[in-house]
Amino acid sequence: MPGSRRSQRQRAVAELRAQGRYGPTLLEVLPGFVGLGLAIGLPVGFLAWMYGRLGVLGLVLAVALLAGAAVLLVRWRRAFTRQRGGIYTPAELAGLDDHGLAAAAERILRRDGWHVIAMPDEGRPRLYARDRGGRQLDVGFRPATDETADEDAPTGSAPLREAGRPGIDDLIRVVVTRGSYTRTDVLWASRQGGVHLLDGRQLQQWAAGASLDNLGLPG
Repeated sequence: MPGSRRSQRQRAVAELRAQGRYGPTLLEVLPGFVGLGLAIGLPVGFLAWMYGRLGVLGLVLAVALLAGAAVLLVRWRRAFTRQRGGIYTPAELAGLDDHGLAAAAERILRRDGWHVIAMPDEGRPRLYARDRGGRQLDVGFRPATDETADEDAPTGSAPLREAGRPGIDDLIRVVVTRGSYTRTDVLWASRQGGVHLLDGRQLQQWAAGASLDNLGLPG
């Protein structure tokens, strides 16, 4: 004999859930309802409180404050989403410390299809990356304060140099700085196997959407 209507309904619901065709449960949607309630209730409560304290002037002031907060929230959310996708503005790069710059570089590499592993070296940030073609990167970071004076340094940005093929360990070493490199740095890199310098101007281009391939990384 067939079961009761309740048992039949339970079996039907179980089958729908197993197929992924049944809607969310109350516990799954409850956080969303709570968040929606807070998003509506708090501003309304703030408006009522300001109106009760200052009258119409308080209501106008509250609306202006809420509008400003909404604009800031939208801008913050857009910036957060953009950074998560590996896109940074020059001002955002300038505000990062060494570890923040390494985290940004990790996101940028992932944006461009690299598989990245953070491998700190004695407390200094360092990244290992590999792409689908088998290329391997060893990415280090030099603080801008490490720059040394060089009267003979060329003006402008140092190129991302291709100094022959990668080294004997098949690693392409990339050194990143937000500053610039001296002529001595460029000459040193040109004598190494697979060492590439990425200076501040190229870092901004990279963070804005250009790939390392666009900046001269060997294929």
